Amino acid sequence: MALETSPDAPAAVRTIANGIASWINQLGAVWVEGQLTDVSIGRGTTTVFGTLRDTDADISLRFTCNRRVFEAVDPPVTDGSRVVVNAKPNFFARRGTLALAVSEIRHVGIGELLARIERLKQLLAAEGLFAAHRKKRLPFLPHTIGLICGRDSAAERDVLENAKRRWPAVAFRIEYASVQGPAAAGEVMQALRKLDGDESVEVIVIARGGGSLEDLLPFSDEGLIRAVSQARTPIVSAIGHEPDSPLLDLVADLRASTPTDAAKRIVPDVREELDGVRLLRDRGLRAITSWLDREAHALAAIRSRPALAAPVSGIQRRSDEITALVDRSRRTLTHRLDRAADDIAHRLASVRALSPKATLERGYSVLQLADGTAVRELAQVAAGDVLQARVTDGRFAVQVQPEEKK
Repeated sequence: MALETSPDAPAAVRTIANGIASWINQLGAVWVEGQLTDVSIGRGTTTVFGTLRDTDADISLRFTCNRRVFEAVDPPVTDGSRVVVNAKPNFFARRGTLALAVSEIRHVGIGELLARIERLKQLLAAEGLFAAHRKKRLPFLPHTIGLICGRDSAAERDVLENAKRRWPAVAFRIEYASVQGPAAAGEVMQALRKLDGDESVEVIVIARGGGSLEDLLPFSDEGLIRAVSQARTPIVSAIGHEPDSPLLDLVADLRASTPTDAAKRIVPDVREELDGVRLLRDRGLRAITSWLDREAHALAAIRSRPALAAPVSGIQRRSDEITALVDRSRRTLTHRLDRAADDIAHRLASVRALSPKATLERGYSVLQLADGTAVRELAQVAAGDVLQARVTDGRFAVQVQPEEKK
């Protein structure tokens, strides 16, 4: 029941603290899963102090445990161990703090961890985060490579040394982060956001050496997997050794078996590329030389043909043919014109011989009536009619006289 308080009658701190303690102390024991951090044993006491951290969220609770219970766990638990504890919540009114009083500690079984990872894998696969079409192509020769790794780690040395050995001019921007433990996933995500926001970084490598399943758990963290899937920069996963396969390998754009393998796959080998350039240059030179030789032989063959070897002879031959054809045409045309002239003369003579004018020239004349009609018979005229007499060189009038009787 809520306390009745007012500005004039406030409750004492001890009253509130004791009320909270009384309420919390009524809660029963619960089983809680988390990750141990900040474990320490109080000096001169048999009590173990530490923090139990949530594995997926930035939430933690303090705990206390009897040293005998803590040391009875086999194998021993240490900072970073994932455990399941049986604990009763206690509120210490004097200090105003809440802690879990642990009575039993158990390791989270490997089988259970694997089952959880498998369930998360199926969930993310169903969402399409591992689909091949989401994979981004790595640049052939990145100028700046982002690297997320542990400080002074072997993974860092492997990536840097092998990459610079292959292409000395390559540049790195390194972000250090914890690569195991409860804070690892969060720090890796923070480093990823920094590198992904840098326009000069063309590819990002997340690298860590080998380790146990528990050590690699941060790289199967759901938050990290989703952050990688949303990154605009291509991501290379180089976690552990060949048999290790955290979920980061599935969502990354490229999975490298080791940090050394990552260095070999993100930058080309300058010696191999120079050899390739020389090989292509030699192949191109041979191809061009062969083509020039073929064209030179073809040109020589064309030039050796008579038409090109003595081009004037062909022209002269055609000129002679044209001259002969012109002469033949002239002769033919002259012959045809002569025959046509003879034919015209013959026809002209025939026409002249048959013309009325020729008849008149032979002493004949034509009598015409006043209307120009030629007189062909006596019935057309009568005595006294005036007729026109037409002769070869003109015409004159005549009068018809009556016929004299004998």
